[in-house]
Amino acid sequence: MTTVIARTLTVLLLLAAALTGSDPSARDVVLGDRRIAGPYASLLGASTDLGPARDPKIEFTVGLTAPSRPAELIDWARERTLSVRWRPGDDWAVIEGTPDAVGQAFDVSVHNYRGRKGQYFYASPQQPAVPGHLRGEVAETGRILSYLPHRMSRPDNFPLDVPDRGLGPDALLNTYNAGELAKAGFTGKGTTIVIFAFDSFRQSDLDAFTAMNGLPPLIPEIVGGLPGEARAESSMDLQVAHALAPDARKVVVNARPTVEGDGGYRRIGEMLEDTDRRFPGAVWSFSIGWGCDRLITAADLAPVRSALRTAQSHGTTAYNASGDLAGMECRGGQDWSSPPSEQDIGLDSIASLPEMTSVGGTTLSTAADGTWVSEQTWFDVPLSQGTGGGVSALFDMPPWQQVASAAVPPERHAGKRMTPDVAAVADPFTGVKIVINDQVVVGGGTSQSAPIWAGLTAVMNQYLLEHGGSLIGDINPLLYRIAEGAPRPSYRDVTLGGNAVDHAGPGYDLVTGLGTPDVDNLVRNLLLAQKVNA
Repeated sequence: MTTVIARTLTVLLLLAAALTGSDPSARDVVLGDRRIAGPYASLLGASTDLGPARDPKIEFTVGLTAPSRPAELIDWARERTLSVRWRPGDDWAVIEGTPDAVGQAFDVSVHNYRGRKGQYFYASPQQPAVPGHLRGEVAETGRILSYLPHRMSRPDNFPLDVPDRGLGPDALLNTYNAGELAKAGFTGKGTTIVIFAFDSFRQSDLDAFTAMNGLPPLIPEIVGGLPGEARAESSMDLQVAHALAPDARKVVVNARPTVEGDGGYRRIGEMLEDTDRRFPGAVWSFSIGWGCDRLITAADLAPVRSALRTAQSHGTTAYNASGDLAGMECRGGQDWSSPPSEQDIGLDSIASLPEMTSVGGTTLSTAADGTWVSEQTWFDVPLSQGTGGGVSALFDMPPWQQVASAAVPPERHAGKRMTPDVAAVADPFTGVKIVINDQVVVGGGTSQSAPIWAGLTAVMNQYLLEHGGSLIGDINPLLYRIAEGAPRPSYRDVTLGGNAVDHAGPGYDLVTGLGTPDVDNLVRNLLLAQKVNA
């Protein structure tokens, strides 16, 4: 069996290498045509075309060249019976109007569709172009699309027969060298962890988890009402974060309204702005996703990016699961299906943001008390599950990734944002013991990895505040600066394994990023960096 898996992995890696050699931009839009190809075309092709859109109003986002009032755009839109929504300081705006008015102004067709899951939405198969005389104000247009494929990052099955091999809170703390910090009283006191969720949880499972591990009660605050029916995702996120930071305040934000109706990414931005107002300086954890990066444009994500930057200026640190489709996050799932192909390769859209810390997944080996022994990339070939990661189709490589990029072939990263940034255990056979539906099971998926980093960050924030430091905020530049050289080794480099697209190796790689944390060393390096920059 080991030989078969190894051969399968080799074939997948060779296939992916061949597939990723072409220019990404050429794959997404047919040259000489504004008809959108790739995953977007697959979504529309798998849906029923109901004819010209009949919605009273539609909208889409445009990215601006500067955060100043787009006067020419506003005047141009008004002449075409369109309206523009813009707020002072935003580098994006929303264009609204009837389907006919939008279609005539941008020379596109807008139709209604019914998706495979019964969802009703409007979309244009063409990409609206920026009128020539507006290019001084408008950098890019987003998609005309009112439906966002969305997902929760977790394996389909939780192991039910290996609870003794799962990690308890003490073992998990020891794994990432945070045990001594916990013994010294660094348990997340005074911090807040926010879990964004599409599903709900059973309070009885949280009660059973805390009783089983002798932890303080876990009674989350709910913002926006309970998000849907109780499943495993939110419950796992809460339990994992609580295992590491039991004294941190836990909040669940209902993210389901972001996928109900149009303006999805605008709604995500509004949700993040509201969360920042309510809980400034909190640690955010996303085990959910809103479509892949090749489904949209950077303009679509502008509201999210703006809200995230503002929250980070208040001390927020945000983590997003890189995904569980082994580097092929553009697979359609229930929205469309096709044989595995080049168009499946991609990233979770939100995880591709340079301001978001993307968390990949590993398979873990520990001693009996959880002491770290080794890790390799999480990739379950038979189930086609594994850590996400790869190169953004939307964003250029940020300056703080330049040094790390030396470990990745230039033709692979092509000067674009690389993900993930870091990693933690995701393999459901080596994960954290949790309680789901009154059963003790082992959690998994990169949706486990993200709240691990969130819980550890709550611990680090408490340590920093009590030692004269400050909330971490945007952690990515610090993570990469520490990797370039710091007094204490802060990462366990993961050099074995791969996913369906890339493989691990010394230094940074596109499956586990910089590696997994040695938290005791990392937080001391962070404190030193803060004092040096003070």
